[in-house]
Amino acid sequence: MNLIYNVEDKPKFSQVIVFAIQQLLAIMAATLVVPVIIGNGMSPAAALFGAGIGTLVYVLFTKAKSPVFLGSSFAFLGSMAAAFAGGVSASLGYVGLILGAVFAGLVYVVIALIVKFVGVNWINKLMPPVVIGPTVAIIGLSLAGNAIGDLQKGGVSNAEGASVANPLICILIGIITLIVVTICSTYGKKMAKLIPFIIGILAGYAVAAIFTVIGIATKNESLMIINFAHFTNLVADGVTLKTFFALPEFTFLTAAKGIGEINGTYIGTIAMAYVPVAFVVFAEHIADHKNISSIIGRDLLEKPGLHRTLLGDGVGSMVGAFFGGCPNTTYGESVACVAITRNASVVTIIAAAIGAILVSLINPFVAFVNSIPACVMGGVCMALYGFIAVSGLKMVQKVDLNQNRNLFVASAILIAGIGGLSLSFGKISITSIATALILGIILNVILSKEKVEE
Repeated sequence: MNLIYNVEDKPKFSQVIVFAIQQLLAIMAATLVVPVIIGNGMSPAAALFGAGIGTLVYVLFTKAKSPVFLGSSFAFLGSMAAAFAGGVSASLGYVGLILGAVFAGLVYVVIALIVKFVGVNWINKLMPPVVIGPTVAIIGLSLAGNAIGDLQKGGVSNAEGASVANPLICILIGIITLIVVTICSTYGKKMAKLIPFIIGILAGYAVAAIFTVIGIATKNESLMIINFAHFTNLVADGVTLKTFFALPEFTFLTAAKGIGEINGTYIGTIAMAYVPVAFVVFAEHIADHKNISSIIGRDLLEKPGLHRTLLGDGVGSMVGAFFGGCPNTTYGESVACVAITRNASVVTIIAAAIGAILVSLINPFVAFVNSIPACVMGGVCMALYGFIAVSGLKMVQKVDLNQNRNLFVASAILIAGIGGLSLSFGKISITSIATALILGIILNVILSKEKVEE
């Protein structure tokens, strides 16, 4: 791929700010939703702060060679829920969040040490393009339902939590957002090509605002797309300093109150909930870095090295959870943003990380992001998730699918992943992506002795 900005390039300061905001918009929705799903008082702003800190740690360990943003990991949702299971207090649950992230991070550290001394050839043999390509594809395809689901929803909900907006109007707004993104990326001048998501989101938001204003004026709920309550809540108690700035409720502050409640049984429960999932996420770590390597034309597993990306991911996840409670992981949305904009500058990632930290303190910006209706983000995610899927398929281009070995390996991965084959062992869950990858590795090893016909 012909990059506009390569890994080491440093765009102008004004451009970096805009590029960083785009990266933030690409990853922010998913990063903020994880603490919302877990509940128990977890702060989305703290999770965003943790993601920013974790990303800076990742950049440090990878010597600024890998243009990827870390965000809250969905793979650990079950593990995080286990921290609060059994009626434990919120403060002890927060201790569990930090302990769990440490356990998961240590798994990465141990694997990184092994890779440092053994090398990565064994990984390339276990996960050749015929395995990694379809796996990356299903990372995008498995999210297709989320994008289409969001495409049909607005931001205003009824008492049951369902969107009150007309689904057809939401789809229209989402498609407008998608079209603006694709036009800017395809026909736009240099700057428009670099920030298609910002332009698309603003265009979709503007159309949604028009419908919402009409809906409010006519008292027609089906036209109410944007939930302006996110803004009005800021001034519900009058305009004070907290209207504009507020320190997030960091996880370690609540956890400090529960340290005295820790016992061996609880520590063992947390370890069993987090450690197995860490091995699963390791496989997704490989897939993400194979994908970004193909985009920037450099093998990140060789330079800066898989051991460095693992250390960055693992230690970054520990630090991120210390502040925000959520273990972090490399984000496919970030990778797709790099691919579509052709901006691989790590300076952009650093600026986005710093921006995440600052934004988590600025209430009006957080309110704006929260007010972006689901249909607008659905239109954006159609492009993001689709690009992840296509990136995986591009990895298979040079694979000879006339060989039964390759045909069956790729087929099994695609069907298992798209079909949603996930496994659960008590509180431990293996995602469909990880299950498909493991199945592909097993089949590839079994069929590796196939004789290729001349």
